[in-house]
This record gives sequence, structure tokens and C-alpha cells, in this order.
Amino acid sequence: MFIVAGLGNPGNKYSENRHNVGFMCIDRIHSFHSFPSWKKKFSAEISEKHLDDIRIILLKPQTFMNLSGKSLIEVINFYKLSLQKCLIIHDELDLSLGILRLKTGGGDAGHNGLKSISEKCGKNYKRLRIGIGRPQNKEYVIKHVLSDFYPSEQSVLFPILDNIARHIPLLVKKEDDLFLNYVVQRQELSSKIISL
Repeated sequence: MFIVAGLGNPGNKYSENRHNVGFMCIDRIHSFHSFPSWKKKFSAEISEKHLDDIRIILLKPQTFMNLSGKSLIEVINFYKLSLQKCLIIHDELDLSLGILRLKTGGGDAGHNGLKSISEKCGKNYKRLRIGIGRPQNKEYVIKHVLSDFYPSEQSVLFPILDNIARHIPLLVKKEDDLFLNYVVQRQELSSKIISL
């Protein structure tokens, strides 16, 4: 069993915000792999399915970002899972738009969702960081993360989210390098096709 959780804020008001890219990614995984309908449980929306003989739980905490750990710890305790059986997908200010990085452990870098998870569950979990870019002026950070992606940003980011969804089973099986290679290669191919 493996938990794949995306971070975001619940409600239509926030659904297209940069801060909600974790939710966007989870929704694409849910759609691409034909997961069953969402259920409300553990202060979250969850859906379960077997992919490549591994039971996957998709999780979207509905507690608002700064309480994300409350939902995750409920799931971990209920299923008696270790934190190593979790992948957290979230937005990353310190990466340019669409850049992906995998990381296990470490600090929260001011991300309130990660801070909540680290406080409630511990820090030794894997993260898929999705770059949303950082505004030059620090005063605009909150406005930046709580604003929607521009159409030009969507055209860059959304195909990447689709590629993540397609290859997410590789991350569950700890094929991290292969996952990143496939996602990058597909993105490069898409860019070449668009430019022709």
C-alpha cells in the first residue's frame, strides 16, 4: 500500500491557484488511471485502486494547506503505514515553472503544508516538488501562490502534470530516475512537436 497525497486548499475559489498544483496533479492521476469516485474520509477526499499490483491511496486533504498533516496522520494511523510509504506532491517557489525535483526529508522552506506534515508525521517522507517560480519582490509571494496560473504558464505546466500522472507508478515502485527521465523525455518530445 502506498499513499500519494497532493497539497492544496479546498474549494473552487482556490482550485486553479499556483498553491494548488498538488491537487491538480492528483486529479490528473485520478483521471488518467481511472480511479473510482472520490470519497470523503480522514478530513480528505480519497480514492483507492491497485496499480501494478500495489494498492494506491490518492489523498487530497480538505483541511486547508496549513493543516495538511492532520489528514495525512489519520490515514497513516488507520492503515498502520510508515512515512516511507508516502509521496507528497506540492508547489515549490524556489524552482522555475514546471521544473521537477524529488527529495526525501529536509526542511519545509516556509511551505505551511509541509510544515504541518512534518510536525504531525515526521520529516522522512518523499516529496515531488513542482516549480511555480518565485516573484522578484518578496511582498508578492502570498499573492503569487494564491493567484491562478496565466494561460501561458498553463500551456507549459499542464502537459508536465499529464506526464507525471502517466508515469506515477514508477515513483510508487521507487524508480525515481526512470520516472524523471520519462517525464522529461515526453516533455521534450511534446515541445518539438509543437515547434514544428
